[in-house]
Amino acid sequence: MGFTGQCRCGQVHLQLQCDAPGPLYACHCLNCQRWSGSAFALHMLCPAEAITVSGSMLTYSHATDGRTSTQYACGTCFTRLFNETDAAPGMRVLRASVLHGADRLPPLAHIWVKRKQPWITLPETVPQWPESPTPEDFAIAISQQLRTTSL
Repeated sequence: MGFTGQCRCGQVHLQLQCDAPGPLYACHCLNCQRWSGSAFALHMLCPAEAITVSGSMLTYSHATDGRTSTQYACGTCFTRLFNETDAAPGMRVLRASVLHGADRLPPLAHIWVKRKQPWITLPETVPQWPESPTPEDFAIAISQQLRTTSL
């Protein structure tokens, strides 16, 4: 099974080869707000090899708190597609909104909620953290959420 997506202008296409989409979460940090120009960004964790891209991309690398993140965007319309970070080797953080049918994928968690816009109300049943959770806490919460939503 796979998922497809594209940038805004259609010059870059991607294919996500997986049986099910990875965990989708909303990040409310200031960086995501600024990158997206919105209140939060929707992300999906994926193994790097699961994403195939065609089209011309630009990259931008930056360091924060001792970690380096490389952003990948369309070279024409500058739509951010995914990033790689040395905090999660072998993984890509896909911008879930570029996927066709993304509107059917609700966030399973919210991170950096201490920075969320005050007019946003989050469902109490969805895990949330004031900042970034540990990978272990995130994995536990997501697996519990997946069990709950698939019942």
